[in-house]
Amino acid sequence: MKKTAILLLVLMLSTFAYSQRRIQREPVQPSPRTTGEFSGGIGLSWFDGKPYYLLNISPEIAFGKIGIGFDVNLRIGVNDGKIRKEDWNEPYDFLRAIRYVRYGLKGDPFYARLGALDYARLGHGTIVYYYKNNASYDDRKVGLEFDVDFGKFGFESVVSDLKKVGVFGLRGYVRPLKFTPAGNIPIIGNVEFGATYATDLDKNAISRYDSTQGKIVQDLKRPDVIGLDVGLPIIKTKFFGLDVYFDYVKVLNYGSGIAYGSNFEFRGLGIFNIGAKIERRNFGDQFLPSYFNYFYEIERFNLRDTVNATSKLQNLRNATKTSGTYGELIFTILGQLQIVGSYQQLDATPESGTLHLDLKLPQVLPTIVFDAGYDRRNIKDFGDVFRLDERSLLYAEVGYKPVKYIVISMLYQWTFKPIRAGDKTKYEVQKRIEPKVSFVFPFGGK
Repeated sequence: MKKTAILLLVLMLSTFAYSQRRIQREPVQPSPRTTGEFSGGIGLSWFDGKPYYLLNISPEIAFGKIGIGFDVNLRIGVNDGKIRKEDWNEPYDFLRAIRYVRYGLKGDPFYARLGALDYARLGHGTIVYYYKNNASYDDRKVGLEFDVDFGKFGFESVVSDLKKVGVFGLRGYVRPLKFTPAGNIPIIGNVEFGATYATDLDKNAISRYDSTQGKIVQDLKRPDVIGLDVGLPIIKTKFFGLDVYFDYVKVLNYGSGIAYGSNFEFRGLGIFNIGAKIERRNFGDQFLPSYFNYFYEIERFNLRDTVNATSKLQNLRNATKTSGTYGELIFTILGQLQIVGSYQQLDATPESGTLHLDLKLPQVLPTIVFDAGYDRRNIKDFGDVFRLDERSLLYAEVGYKPVKYIVISMLYQWTFKPIRAGDKTKYEVQKRIEPKVSFVFPFGGK
């Protein structure tokens, strides 16, 4: 009862979360932008206390279902006058200037996104859920999401890095009764069966530190994950949606688990939308839900030192049989104000809380701009929810518009930076503070 109360309280307190700007959400989503926006600014940028002069240009071009987002940053050291090398130290870093190119939204009959992946998912999310390929600001990748729904069947896919394939996932699904006259029967005619395969081809996915040899070895069995699922929409109208589902997931050479739950959606005449998800989870030994999630790129393998080397796969091997509850709430007003909150708690594991919160407030108040987010894992109790440490990701930006096209803002980000030495990589906390003055000019409207 106490854990359920904490779950409900956290969902009600969904007022900020870790996110990048202009993220679309499931299952409730605002309509895609049909106008563009040019924005750019100057200011200062601190990375771990080191100051830089900042020049930023970040236009967004959108027409119909097509959208392109740019993010160009030039940072020059205040003390040495040198360009910050971490922004441009890879041969393909010019691609970072294009933050994303997309067509449609997740859930549309045709959806594609190239670039930064902000919370990608497959199916009901039991394997891939809220996965980010850019958990570190200085380790950004160019990934791909590509989904096609043909009505009777379809597929969803995600690739984390087109330069060197890391996380790869594919889900195919079929609505078998749509091939027969029974496809017109309400409710049962829309039953959907799916199958998912996901893995990580990065060598660090199977890495561990061998203290006896004093080196990193790749001798673990790869996390090849397969899943079977069935979903049944109970209500599907213009205003209401309700479906139930059941997932079975097996990590080959490791354990398995099941999840079952329901999604609810209410669309209020374009004024406000509500989406909710409640799910019960039961896992065997050596199993973790949503294995590929927003912390995965950091959890994959982190060689902090020879004593504290950690990996997601070793956490999987050490996981014991348990069960738990997952809940999610999404609330949108006028396609602008958007609040997202989710929380997982395992029954017999006190330090198992996983929290995701998100608040977008782009145009609701004429003079205020607010965009913030927060993710935290391994939460012990309620007092541990909002502590910033190696289990946290935070993004927050607040701005004031003194005149129509000018925004004075302050950004704070708590993320991680990769430190590489040969084939060794470790992640350390990175703090980013960025005050700036921006010019924001919308175009392409009526």
